[in-house]
Amino acid sequence: MTDNVLDTPDVTRERLTVDLATDSVRALNQRLHEAGATQEVRVVNPGGRHSIAAGLNAPYVVEIEGNVGYYCAGMNQLATIRVVGNCATGVAENMMSGTVIVEGSASQSAGASAHGGLLVIRGDASARCGISLKGADIVVQGSVGHMSAFMAQKGCLVVCGDAGQALGDSLYEARLYVRGSVQSLGADCIEKELRAEHIAQLTALFERAGIDDADPLQFRRYGSARRLYNFHVDDAGSYR
Repeated sequence: MTDNVLDTPDVTRERLTVDLATDSVRALNQRLHEAGATQEVRVVNPGGRHSIAAGLNAPYVVEIEGNVGYYCAGMNQLATIRVVGNCATGVAENMMSGTVIVEGSASQSAGASAHGGLLVIRGDASARCGISLKGADIVVQGSVGHMSAFMAQKGCLVVCGDAGQALGDSLYEARLYVRGSVQSLGADCIEKELRAEHIAQLTALFERAGIDDADPLQFRRYGSARRLYNFHVDDAGSYR
């Protein structure tokens, strides 16, 4: 495994350490918004607090040492955020760009409604990973729970482990790749051919995510059957 997801330009960075055992999350986020774009920020003792490093809009580099609560790195733009621990609900929710790396596992709704950027989860992700995905790329090195990629519109969800029930339910044009087993597919989600363009896409995503032990040829691709775009009486039983 490589660390190229955190590669940054060759600039001199001031390193700031914030201790959430004594500082508040509000104070931390205010300092992050005021910090220079060439600054590295180390957050210690996060203690499962919510909304850490939310709403960043510059290429900061933030490392959080410990477990975080809800909506860590939400609405991220341009920043690179690494969580050395586990995440509760909604990590990288509505992310626009940048990179978020979770070294542990994530709870439900990881990457929900994310429009752009890259979310990497080294462990597992719970239910509804990538729900309403709108253009971001999500790579999960473990497994994902039920209803993952529900109503996903655009972007990619890559699962190196297994997927739970109703994968890709009511899917639009997002691409889903799974190496392991799929418990069941959701409404209008079907397995599709893995072509050269998809192998190239997986190869590029693994390089961005710093994963060097995944073979794209071991993955299966899933996508929309496109039966639910417009109502048809013959498909009435498939609507939810």
